[in-house]
Amino acid sequence: MNLIISLLSGFITALIGITPPGLLNMTAAKVNLKEGRRNAFWFVFGAIIIIFCQVYLAILFARVIDIRPDIVVLLREIGFALFGALTVYFLWIAKDPKIKKTKVKKISKKKRFFLGMLLSSLNFFPIPYYVFVSITLSSYQIFSFNSSSILSFVIGSVLGSTLVFYFYIAFFQKIENKADYLLKNMNRIIGSITGLISIVTLFNIIKYYLR
Repeated sequence: MNLIISLLSGFITALIGITPPGLLNMTAAKVNLKEGRRNAFWFVFGAIIIIFCQVYLAILFARVIDIRPDIVVLLREIGFALFGALTVYFLWIAKDPKIKKTKVKKISKKKRFFLGMLLSSLNFFPIPYYVFVSITLSSYQIFSFNSSSILSFVIGSVLGSTLVFYFYIAFFQKIENKADYLLKNMNRIIGSITGLISIVTLFNIIKYYLR
C-alpha cells in the first residue's frame, strides 16, 4: 500500500510540476509539429532519462536533510528569501515574455534524443522542487525515505512526466491558443505561486521559532 501511495505521490507531483508550459514540453510539441512524432518521442526519451536522475538525486538529498531539523529550518529561511525575491521580480520587475514562432529544422532522431537530454539537464527546477515536495510529504507521513518508496516515487514521477509530454505532443494544436495566453501571463502566474509559497514558508518559520 505504501508503495502505491509513493507511486501516486510521484505521479501527481510530476503532473503539477511539468504541466505548465515550459521549455521541455513546448519544445516536444513543436518538434512533433515540424518533424513528426518519432523525433518528438526521441526528444522526450532523452529528457525523461535526465528527469529520472534528477528526481532520484533530489530524493536522496532530501533524505539527508530530513534527519537534520536545523538544516530544514535553514533551507526554509533561504527559500523564503529566494521566493520573496522571485515574487517581487516576476510581479513588478520582469517584462512580459514575447511569443516567438520559431522554426525547427529537420534533425535526426539521435540529435533530438541528445537535445532532450541537454535541455532537461539545463532545467534545474526539478531538484529543489522534488526536495521540497518529498520533505513536505514525509512530514505528513505520506512518504517515507526507504529504498522501495523512493524508487516507487521516482517511477511515478517519470510516468507523470511522460504522460504530460504525450498530451503536449498529441493535443498541442488544440491547446496552442491557451498555451500562448499562459505564456503571456506567465510572470503573473509564477509571481503568484512564489508569493503563496513565501507566505506558507514564513508561517512555518514563525511556527518553528514560537513553539
